[in-house]
Amino acid sequence: MSSLKGKTALVTGSTSGIGLGIATVLAQAGANIVLNGFGDSRAAIDTIESAGVQVIHHPADMRKPQEIEAMFGAARDSFTTVDILVNNAGIQHVAPIETFDPQQWDDIIAINLSASFHTTRLALPGMRAGNWGRIINIASVHGLVGSTGKSAYVAAKHGLIGLTKVTALETARTGVTCNAICPGFVLTPLVQQQIDDLAAAQQLSPEQAQARLLGEKQPSGQFVTPAELGNLALMLCSPFSAQVRGATWVADGGWTAQ
Repeated sequence: MSSLKGKTALVTGSTSGIGLGIATVLAQAGANIVLNGFGDSRAAIDTIESAGVQVIHHPADMRKPQEIEAMFGAARDSFTTVDILVNNAGIQHVAPIETFDPQQWDDIIAINLSASFHTTRLALPGMRAGNWGRIINIASVHGLVGSTGKSAYVAAKHGLIGLTKVTALETARTGVTCNAICPGFVLTPLVQQQIDDLAAAQQLSPEQAQARLLGEKQPSGQFVTPAELGNLALMLCSPFSAQVRGATWVADGGWTAQ
């Protein structure tokens, strides 16, 4: 779809799952990659290097602005600029509001929302200077609809879509674009935990729990894949998307069509 040779993409939360899937597709299109996350960094690096591009990993804790700043410093030391920013890092905790742990709330807001503000403010000066940049915020269907027990996650993802729109408006006269991708269920460790919890609570097999989870929300009955989201991100990086600004791209198997 588009060559990203000579570009650098920083993808947060990218040592596994959605982030690694997106980083892999961008690497296959020629982008050098800055990985971030607490997963198996060696395996992730090997995956990206197999595409024939350069890659570094930085273990910044996305709750901490000073570590995010250090990550950007490392990215610039290695690649000079960050041309593509994918804000993907996220955590989840499920509980009713009245018993929701306040520290869990603070951590979810910090990682799922505030971190994207910090990465965006650090990325924008270089993108403006080069008059080109792509900021892609991985939101969620929960940025558009609610679910019980997910107050912090839903609040953060709604906020991320709002941040996307403001960023798009503030860069509208430049070569920088900002958009959000809103996946439904993707089989990541976060979702696997929900399947395991459902199986335990209702004495179901893993297969039955998976079918029930999808059946309640996702009419297609199939998980969205990281590769599908990666290719959607690649499309947003292409010249064909130069006037796609402040949009929310939904990939949810029909969830929000109901």
